Amino acid sequence: MPTKKLIAPFYERLALTLIGFLALGYLIIVGKDILDPLIFGFIFAILLLPVSNFLEKKLRLPRSMSSLVSILLLVGLVGGILYLVGSQISNLSHDWPMLKKQVEQSLHDLQQWVQSAFHIDADNQLKYVQDASKKIMESGTDVVSTTFGAVSSLMIFYVFILIFTFFILLYRRLLIRFIIWVFRDENHAVVMDIVENIQSILRQYILGLLLEMAIVATVAITVFWLIGIKYAVLLGIIVGLFNIIPYIGIFSALVLSTVITFATGNISKAITVVISVISIHAVDANFLLPTIVGSKVRLNALISFIGIILGEMIWGLSGMFLSIPVIAIFKIIFDRIESLKPWGYLLGGDYESNKKVAEEMETE
Repeated sequence: MPTKKLIAPFYERLALTLIGFLALGYLIIVGKDILDPLIFGFIFAILLLPVSNFLEKKLRLPRSMSSLVSILLLVGLVGGILYLVGSQISNLSHDWPMLKKQVEQSLHDLQQWVQSAFHIDADNQLKYVQDASKKIMESGTDVVSTTFGAVSSLMIFYVFILIFTFFILLYRRLLIRFIIWVFRDENHAVVMDIVENIQSILRQYILGLLLEMAIVATVAITVFWLIGIKYAVLLGIIVGLFNIIPYIGIFSALVLSTVITFATGNISKAITVVISVISIHAVDANFLLPTIVGSKVRLNALISFIGIILGEMIWGLSGMFLSIPVIAIFKIIFDRIESLKPWGYLLGGDYESNKKVAEEMETE
């Protein structure tokens, strides 16, 4: 007589799930230094996998060489973008005297407004500024040492990303075989389905994000050039690059673009830039993002926003970048494990897909 399988009560299963999430969150916080570059390396490895396969199959390069060449191509592409941005910033530095004059005039106007609005005369305002400057100068040594340390840590972080990317590309077959072996032969089909979907969706998501960034940057450069903004290319690239940070990046780009435009032009052009950036973001959020990126990773907007906030709280800026891909990976896993399908349903952003899942649940 077959034994009846006991099913734990819902509250018990929910408690175990929440405890698991809390334990996972604690491990993520503690292991940030190694997990952060490792996940970036994993994402870059997935992105470079077709390039590495092409070099192995078509050019007959050994795996170690194909992995190294793929990384060098990525470094060259990023270096080219940085060179373009750096050249634009160099042009901006040539106009430093004009920028300084514009800032001084703006400060003078602000000073006059403060005097008329709050009845604080210029001498008192100057005293406040001098006191603040003195405090900043006293802490200048600490600021310089902190900045140097931050730059050094950032360079080491980038080197670790490249090293992890290389080793993941080099040992990719070993890693896949290990995962299949761990989850036993009866789960082979499910594991391979998860692995293939993670590779496909993350690659499509990253490429879609890069395509969206290029389109936004091109549109912004064109609009700024038509308006007559002096540093149209630099500002357009800033808008495109910051656009890859979900929700928050566009506000950072808006502030930078407005400040640079105001420093090199006038208030009317700065207002025009504000309107232009907001309009570009509106078109991007309602048309480009759902078409190019949203179709690749179907996530709930609320869950995505919460994930971005939690990512920033846990890992800072890198956590904001990684939040969407990591949530997408969890959704792929949840959707293919029977006991975790409700969580995958919660993460879903496609109404029709979720509606279909709900209808299937009701018919069961």
